[in-house]
Amino acid sequence: MITLYNEGVYLVNGNEIYFNNSESDAKLKERFGNRYSLEDAKKNTIAYSIMQKHNTSGDEKSLKLKFDALASHDITFVGIVQTARASGLEKFPIPYVLTNCHNSLCAVGGTINEDDHLFGLSAAKKYGGIYVPAHFAVIHQYMREMMAGCGKMILGSDSHTRYGALGTMAIGEGGGELVKQLLSKTYDVQLPQVVGVYLTGKPQKGVGPQDVALAIIGKVFKNGFVKNKVMEFVGPGVDNLSVEYRLGVDVMTTETTCLSSVWKTDSKVKDYLTLHGRENEYGELNPGEVTYYDGLICVDLSEIKPMIAMPFHPSNIYTIEELNANLDDILAKVEQEGQKQVGNKNLKFSLRDKIVDNKLYVEQGCIAGCAGGNYENVCEAASILDGHSIGNDEFALSVYPSSQPVYYELVQNGLAGKLMNSGAVLKTAFCGPCFGGGDTPANNSLSIRHTTRNFPNREGSKPNEGQLSYVALMDARSIAATAVNKGFLTAATDIEDVKYDIPKYYFNKKIYDDRVYGGFEKPDAEKELRFGPNIKDWPVVPALADNLVLKVASVIKDPVTTTDELIPSGDTSAYRSNPLRLAEFTLSRKDPEYVGKAKQIHKSEEARINGKDAFEENKDLEKVFNTIKENFADINLENTGIGSVIYAIKPGDGSAREQAASCQKVLGGYANIAKEYATKRYRSNLINWGILPFIMEEDPKFECDDFIFVPNIRKALSDKLSEMDAYVVRDKVEKITLKIDRLSKDETDILLSGCLINYNKR
Repeated sequence: MITLYNEGVYLVNGNEIYFNNSESDAKLKERFGNRYSLEDAKKNTIAYSIMQKHNTSGDEKSLKLKFDALASHDITFVGIVQTARASGLEKFPIPYVLTNCHNSLCAVGGTINEDDHLFGLSAAKKYGGIYVPAHFAVIHQYMREMMAGCGKMILGSDSHTRYGALGTMAIGEGGGELVKQLLSKTYDVQLPQVVGVYLTGKPQKGVGPQDVALAIIGKVFKNGFVKNKVMEFVGPGVDNLSVEYRLGVDVMTTETTCLSSVWKTDSKVKDYLTLHGRENEYGELNPGEVTYYDGLICVDLSEIKPMIAMPFHPSNIYTIEELNANLDDILAKVEQEGQKQVGNKNLKFSLRDKIVDNKLYVEQGCIAGCAGGNYENVCEAASILDGHSIGNDEFALSVYPSSQPVYYELVQNGLAGKLMNSGAVLKTAFCGPCFGGGDTPANNSLSIRHTTRNFPNREGSKPNEGQLSYVALMDARSIAATAVNKGFLTAATDIEDVKYDIPKYYFNKKIYDDRVYGGFEKPDAEKELRFGPNIKDWPVVPALADNLVLKVASVIKDPVTTTDELIPSGDTSAYRSNPLRLAEFTLSRKDPEYVGKAKQIHKSEEARINGKDAFEENKDLEKVFNTIKENFADINLENTGIGSVIYAIKPGDGSAREQAASCQKVLGGYANIAKEYATKRYRSNLINWGILPFIMEEDPKFECDDFIFVPNIRKALSDKLSEMDAYVVRDKVEKITLKIDRLSKDETDILLSGCLINYNKR
């Protein structure tokens, strides 16, 4: 089904594979002569040519990228505009799309959410942006329909910024990276490796893009096969997939932890762009005659079966056939692993109680967002449901078309009526089911969803209040098949006599023309930003001190810590524009004591900066300083910052939300210590908020509430040291070694300045 080749490979003429060895080298030299060399072959990937086209550094390996367009939604754009404004923003230099698809439900948070929306509209008017009203499109569907194009690069403040199937290399990052683009600066990254994804065969009827994506994620996530690399989709199997199918696979590449993705393009892509009135954005993209990939993922599409990703990660995959054949054993394993992630022994994670007559019963289904709400997914789900009823018991099904034009066409061709007749409920374009802002299941309920993630509590449950529910990821087709069977888990391939019907799609651009504000290149500096009482400026952040004394405010020893655990999604979303209020939720579902510990030590730093008694609020701190002075006589309150630090083994999997870092900074966080960082985007967020991204290879010698002293940290950064001594402070100091992976000059300067805002002001 899927085979991984970790060694380099050559792809010849797009369909011949040669492994990187002396025998292949001889054959290629004999066949292609001077047209073949390893260095040239590395430059023949689609990704290489796109990245170099956007690189402004003059160095093909140390990239300084400028993007063609930016995209944000209403959980992130207020903070981005506020940060850029504080840094001297005058106008948006490139198209910047502000969508409203996360905080769409203004009943959640009252007027707060709508205040954010109107702030976004006023920013689009003042600075020259593109504003998409609430319920009109999820962020990535609008970008596919109206902005992506072959050979482009797009940066978005959402982790699922992926338009590779349209020939666009897109990257999801924290807001600070978008701020840099708004200030005409660059996205700095070392030239990433490129891994080929070689597709062959054709999917079986009933097997959808989510099935293919989950199968790939299951193979590559845990071993880090594509971490921070580019996935390039090639091979004859691409031709057997529609563009929407490709988009459905592509958007899930985020869950592999790759940096970006891109696909070869063909006439189907040209037809898609032409349909959306943008035929001039098409360009044929193919790997070169001889192309070198740093690794290869071979996928036989014909062997992919309907998949399910069990709680609590998209990589926790099984075939539905395998799960149904071994229900009790697999569910027992999932329960055992999941209970560890829940962490609360008093809260029971239970799935086996959902076995009824040797079948797994689920209480809810959702088809939604950038992954599930595409036109073809909904059409094929409607084909399966046509003439059936989901019943009148607990099982419920919600369908969220990904944009208003998609919804309109489903109404026009009658498929909306078929879905409604089955008992499914159609809702507007909204990302809520993906992050806990909509369709939160009842306590101890299992929801199957064609969305992007199923992390703990991401569906909106509140374990601290005794409420826990679960999400399993599936394709829309198998969700519809399960709905036909009234909630009993069913693979779409097990439903017979389905006439799959995908009526021709007609894109109604007038829907956007009438409601989307298109202000690019039309900024009006006289326009005032519209603020609401919940939209607050960022607190003042000091520059990095010469030395640091850090209180360990949380120690997390889970194998992976997600951004949703660092700063919960869902009910906290209404406060994304209020840094101080949002910070109160930091680690609230993982370590409820963290906020109090961080705030308490932060009082000493505030006192220090204001020339007051830094020891008054934390009496043990004076003893810590005295112990340090026994070995480091020169430290004092003038040259030593005081703050907090979080330890986690592998933090930052998942969302691009910069608030996972900024909330720590607001509470006085100065550093993270980790064995590794799950994603580049989380590490970037830390740096942009002036939080030191330390690496420590050995297990921690410290515990929560201990203090760590980091001497001469400014000098270490300025001298570009990758390794430095630090000390755990108890009755005496005990040396540990901290490392920092390679920093660019700008990243170093940002850390020294205290944060990106300070750096830009300077």
